[in-house]
Amino acid sequence: MFDTFKKYSIAINRIVLFIAAIAVVIYIFPRQGKFQYEYIKGKPWAHNTLIAPFDFPIYKTQAELKTERENTLSSFNPYFNFQNDVDQEYIALFEKDYNASRARLYSKYSFLSAPLPGNPEYDIFSGLRSHTKKLLADIYNKGIISLPEEYQDKPATLVLTVVKDNFAERNELGQYHNYPSAYQYLAKALSAYISNRSEANRATIDQFINELQLNKYLEANLVYDEERSMQEKEKILADISLTGGIVLSGQRIIDTGELISEESGKILDSLKTEYEGRLGKGTNHYFVLLGQILMVSFFFVIIYFFLYFFRNDEFNNLKSVFFLLMMVVTMVVLAQVAGKSEVFSPYIIPFAILPIIVRVFFDSRLAFFLHVTTILLSAFFVSNSFEFVIIQVPIGLVAMYSLYRMVRRSQLVRAAVFIIVSYSLLYTGLALWQEGDISKIDYNIFFKIVINGGLLLLVYPMIYIFEKLFGFLSDVTLVELSDTNHPVLRRLSEKAPGTFQHSIQVGNLAQEAVYTIGGNPLLVRTGAMYHDIGKLSAPIFFTENQANGINPHADLPYEESAQIIISHVESGVKLAQKEKLPRQIIDFIETHHGTMKAKYFYNSYLNESPDAEVDVTLFSYPGPTPFSKETAVLMMADSVEAASRSLKSYSDNEIDRLVESIIDAQIGDNQFIEAPITFKEITLVKDVFKQKLKNIYHARIEYPELKNKK
Repeated sequence: MFDTFKKYSIAINRIVLFIAAIAVVIYIFPRQGKFQYEYIKGKPWAHNTLIAPFDFPIYKTQAELKTERENTLSSFNPYFNFQNDVDQEYIALFEKDYNASRARLYSKYSFLSAPLPGNPEYDIFSGLRSHTKKLLADIYNKGIISLPEEYQDKPATLVLTVVKDNFAERNELGQYHNYPSAYQYLAKALSAYISNRSEANRATIDQFINELQLNKYLEANLVYDEERSMQEKEKILADISLTGGIVLSGQRIIDTGELISEESGKILDSLKTEYEGRLGKGTNHYFVLLGQILMVSFFFVIIYFFLYFFRNDEFNNLKSVFFLLMMVVTMVVLAQVAGKSEVFSPYIIPFAILPIIVRVFFDSRLAFFLHVTTILLSAFFVSNSFEFVIIQVPIGLVAMYSLYRMVRRSQLVRAAVFIIVSYSLLYTGLALWQEGDISKIDYNIFFKIVINGGLLLLVYPMIYIFEKLFGFLSDVTLVELSDTNHPVLRRLSEKAPGTFQHSIQVGNLAQEAVYTIGGNPLLVRTGAMYHDIGKLSAPIFFTENQANGINPHADLPYEESAQIIISHVESGVKLAQKEKLPRQIIDFIETHHGTMKAKYFYNSYLNESPDAEVDVTLFSYPGPTPFSKETAVLMMADSVEAASRSLKSYSDNEIDRLVESIIDAQIGDNQFIEAPITFKEITLVKDVFKQKLKNIYHARIEYPELKNKK
């Protein structure tokens, strides 16, 4: 049983992933039915005459409820607490400070020592102390109010509910002091008091009052009760009715062809809400759930078979399956959030991220297929499915067209701009079609579209993260790896310059061939740059790096020489792993010789020892053989380029013969049986190689030398 499970483990795990994805999407689906009619306000009713199937209330629109709430709260009386103990604290503080400054004030202001008129036992200083305490008591008794920010600009007629000694009374805001009015009242009263009892001039009196720093003794004793106010607001808002009328069973709602007005649209919205809510209750709940399971399962089964029939490599790779399902489910979850939230609009959610990322790691057809499937699934969560699908599907195409190959960050910015413009044009066109009036366009949507475009810039870091998590390879990384300033390539150019030049030429040949037959030219070019890095371990043992006729193989047995040559594959893999090169690049290193033989040493051994029993494994590369178009083309390009260097004549016939013989020999050795490449494509590859080699080795004009003039 364990062996059976192991044999089918990939298939079982794949099915588990699909079931998990289906379960997540079904879980987030609202447990209610789906209204069977689609309609757009301002357009004719396209269905049969609609009769109310049951009694239902007419729900107020969000705009109506918002207006009613604002009107209700505009007449709300906020609660304030009157604090009785504040006045005594600050009056006592004033008396303490005033007495402490007596000597200083006497020496500075002579009028303070003058006796009070009608009461010679006291001077003005003592009279001011008593009078100020009385004024402070009056101010605090009336009340100094501290207003929260939301009430700062309210008029003086605003009615407040003031709680004093457990009794609540309502008074207008203008009946209480604020900080400025309390200070002005106190300063003005003291100025009048001094003027009536002394001959001090106005400037001296003002200076004296300023020096008292009366603002220190003013503190609010009417404090906003936020908790009580919020409770009362909630009670008032809870009493607002959500409905504004009723439709009776059997009542006609709308006729075929009748224009859907604001009022009839509100009734239709109410019927939709009530209808979907009723279907989600009782025994109907199970049928609704069954319908959702069938619908969601159908969409994911379509994805399953698309991968099975058209993307078999991704189908057999569990990481790829998990990634693709994760992307689909994530976008559907975001659509559900947008559908339930008033903050997040579907126009803010960057659905174009999915086709962009899938296109970067896989291909356009898979990206567009998953995008359409995801949009159709997401349409169940938005209020207007028709509008959502009509806008989002073309946006996926724009995203893929504008970012066909992402190799620079600037391309992503350009794509975001194209998507913003496309969103804006689609929304404007649809709005004009529906409303027939440019003034009814919601310009807030354009702001949300700009946010959408900004969020698309998250694709760049997401690509890096997904590469590390799932082992994918993007064009951005390929461009970075193919840069000749990469540390490994710099070492190759310095220590094995012949191999470096060979790698560049192989890359040129392979890139052009892959471009012709359909593949990833950037991938094969990058693979070509690294396919021979194993020669860094012993560069002198390879012909292209030998100079001055020195050949270290001259004194070595053929078996040992063959093993040295063959070992560059294993050395290259180890170096690539040490440098943390992507798995896809290591594939080129492992497969560029497949399971072929080191023919020079193998044939030389047989020629010298024709009767000896030879161990073929000593002369054979370990493999594996190429398993993709790119690795197959690289094997052909590597052998053809290397052999072309040994040609004595670069005539067209010689080049044609060379290319044909080398690639036919590889076919005869079954090197391409694992690669998805056809004979027709191999023929096209041969033609490309022939033409490129003829261009490289074309005959050049011999320039005549200048004869000496006598």
